Amino acid sequence: MYLIKKNQYNMKRLFITVTAIACITAACNNNPATSTTATTDSAATMSNSKSDMLEKNKQTALDAVQGFNTHNLDEAFKNVTNDAVDYGEGTMPVVKGLDSIKASAQMFIKAFPDVKGENLMAIADGNQVAVFGDWSGTFKGEMMGMKPTGKSYKVKDVDVFTFNDEGKITEHRAVQSMQTIMMQVGAKMKK
Repeated sequence: MYLIKKNQYNMKRLFITVTAIACITAACNNNPATSTTATTDSAATMSNSKSDMLEKNKQTALDAVQGFNTHNLDEAFKNVTNDAVDYGEGTMPVVKGLDSIKASAQMFIKAFPDVKGENLMAIADGNQVAVFGDWSGTFKGEMMGMKPTGKSYKVKDVDVFTFNDEGKITEHRAVQSMQTIMMQVGAKMKK
């Protein structure tokens, strides 16, 4: 009888110990799942944040191009930093500073008052957005000493905008050469 009670006592102890170990193991196994979930949630939030920033930058670039398209330069440049740089497509001098870039854009609009971009499409990668479009205009006003010819141009172009972490445009580059536009309108650029 003594052995039976001792065995029952040992069985209870063993049962309690095994149960305690099972509970501890289950608790330990749940913590990594919570941690993994938190990490996964954090990664998803970061991914969503990057995706949101890409979409915001795309919209900002499209808004800038549309502002130029409607000749509303305040709208076109509202999200451009004061120290922005316009590299153009590389054949013309680099334009530095928001005021200088705006003045350059204003000069172009005066020379080509019907300038228009169509079929605009934006693609974003990292901190850059490329806006593709079909551009046209008629050379009706003097530009950089060149007399207007009344002829039109039509080109495909890509504007590449670089953004800072605040979603502001810091750089602009183009693909289409100003020389191509001038050749189409029959104007000779000074060297």
